[in-house]
Amino acid sequence: MGLRTYRPTSPGKRGMVSASFEEITKTTPEKSLLLPYKKKAGRNNRGVVSVRHRGGGAKRRFRIIDFKRDKIGVPGRIASIEYDPNRSARIALVHYVDGEKRYILAPIGLGVGDIIQAGGDAEVKPGNALQLSSIPDGTAVHNIELQPGKGGQIARSAGLAAQVMGKEGKYSLIRLPSGEVRRFLIGCMATVGQVGNADHQGIRFGKAGRVRLLGRRPKVRGSAMTPRDHPHGGGEGRAPRGMHPKTPTGKPALGYRTRRRRTSDRLIVRRRGSER
Repeated sequence: MGLRTYRPTSPGKRGMVSASFEEITKTTPEKSLLLPYKKKAGRNNRGVVSVRHRGGGAKRRFRIIDFKRDKIGVPGRIASIEYDPNRSARIALVHYVDGEKRYILAPIGLGVGDIIQAGGDAEVKPGNALQLSSIPDGTAVHNIELQPGKGGQIARSAGLAAQVMGKEGKYSLIRLPSGEVRRFLIGCMATVGQVGNADHQGIRFGKAGRVRLLGRRPKVRGSAMTPRDHPHGGGEGRAPRGMHPKTPTGKPALGYRTRRRRTSDRLIVRRRGSER
């Protein structure tokens, strides 16, 4: 993993920083693990835009990732580390001894030829998946399940890792990357280690064209719009907001809590951003 800088031969390259891709060992994906990826351009099932500033971008194919890690007791060998255009993390192609091939998230320290395994008999090392009841306190984990058997949903982006803090009866206390401390059932699976490609946060696009290739369209300031298009619009010249910041639909922005009451709130021991 690493970053690559460029000589300032143009305004776009002056501040551009991209990934070096030095950890990639294979450039063509496994065909049996590919699916077509149809883009929705931020529209829902009625064709109405529900997420703004989405559309276009380079053509992609979806890689089927094994988030469940349900090959219990079956060892597999890492065949390659590959690039995935649909996520910030790198993925690893695993050849299991029974002949099956699967993609997993590639953690730091996992290389070609390493042997990984899932289940209670697995060793606590990067790439192995175990139940939280079998993971010692203080261990860094990723790809954590919220419900047993549902598949990992927590800490899956590049460079992320959660930490097992302790056990409380049928729950395991885990500190998430956001700083939140939360209870998880000890029957949930988690993968040991930190997600790879930790230098991803240092990438600088340098020019608008690279951002458009990711499927992001331009954003327009609300103050540059008309009153019918945005609450901040209108006025002669550069007018102040005249109100608390709002979204285009009129809902408060900047600090307004949008989280609704959920039954899972009782599992939160300490919220993110609170006093440590």
